This record gives sequence, structure tokens and C-alpha cells, in this order.
Amino acid sequence: MEGLKVLLVFVVLALASSFASASDPSPLQDFCVAMKETDGVFVNGKFCKDPEQVTEKDFFFAGLNVPRDISSPVGSNVTAVNVAQIPGLNTLGISLVRIDYAPHGGLNPPHTHPRATEILLVVEGTLYVGFLTSNLAKGGNRLITKVLNPGDVFVFPVGLIHFQLNVGKTNAVAFASLSSQNPGVITIANAVFGADPPMNPNVLTKAFHLDKKLVEYLQKQIWTDNNN
Repeated sequence: MEGLKVLLVFVVLALASSFASASDPSPLQDFCVAMKETDGVFVNGKFCKDPEQVTEKDFFFAGLNVPRDISSPVGSNVTAVNVAQIPGLNTLGISLVRIDYAPHGGLNPPHTHPRATEILLVVEGTLYVGFLTSNLAKGGNRLITKVLNPGDVFVFPVGLIHFQLNVGKTNAVAFASLSSQNPGVITIANAVFGADPPMNPNVLTKAFHLDKKLVEYLQKQIWTDNNN
């Protein structure tokens, strides 16, 4: 039964991805298995390995069926499978994540993927999910939310702030496909209050209408968490 559940996840995500336009450039050959950059030279993507040296290991990752540790401060754990884990994803415009959530409030906090749309499939538990639109013509940002149960699918458009919260009493698990080999992630609180070097607290004090001492406390706390 567990094997059938995992198979269903991959079938749904694969079908969804096949109808999406990848944000990455289209490949100009069958594959371009990534290799490590050399001599400090970087390209928009990865250098290609000699096709004659490519093996099945370049297209394989094991273990997404294994539950992850959810004892983090936010009560979630994201396991990414992108070009860093599967070199064969280079130029193919797709990646995958598994997200584990602790019961009673496990949170994948507000964040964005600057280079990818995300489609999420809930496998276990109940999640409250949502995203914020960009600025509306009349001002403000609209919040679009939904409570998801096993088998439900939800889309987060590219670049928009989004989140998932476990509102159930048991662990929750979701899988998501993203339309980039390297979607990137910007977790809003960590980026703003935990930037390195720190942002001038006067900027955050005005932007968030907070007391300067509170801002400095948050910067110290989040910076420490980011670097541990």
C-alpha cells in the first residue's frame, strides 16, 4: 500500500509537469548531465558531462519514502531533489521536494521560489495553504487560501509568497514539483531579519512599524538560527 501511494505521487506530479511550461531554457540535446564548475567559471546552469561518461546514477535519487526529522523550530523539513542531487536534471526544467510537517502547527513558512511555479500534492494529513498576489491596482495584496486533504493538489504561481501549515493532529506529508532544475528559495523572515551582513535596523523598523529594540532582537535571533 505504501509503495502504491508513492507511485501515485510520482504519476500525478509527472503528469502535471508535462503540461507546464518550464521556466528554464529548453535543452538542445537529449540530456546535459551536470558536472562541477572548474577554474571559477560559472554558466547559466551547469556544464555538461561527456555523454559517453553518463551512467544511471546521474538520473537517480533514493529515499523520498523515508520520513524526515520535524523537530526544527518551525516544525517542518523540506527534502529537495534538484540538479544538486540529480545531475541529470540539468536543462530539463523540473525538480521535486518532499515536505514533512509536525502535527499541531508544523509550518513551511512564507517563502518564494524566484524561478519556479510549484504544484503541491498532499499525501498525508491536513494542510492550510495559501499565497499572496502581487500589488493590486487598488492597493494591497490578496490572500488566496485553501485547506487540503490527502489527494488534493494546489498550485503556487512563480515568484509569489506562499506557505503551508499543518492544521491536523497528526504528521502531514506533501510532495511538490517545481518548474526549474534550481528553483531557489527565499524564506521571507530569514532573508529580511537574518541577512548577512545584517540589514540596517532603521529600514526594518520603518518597514514593519516595529520598535527598534525588537528588530535588533529578531535580527540577532534569526541570524543565529540561520548560521547554526
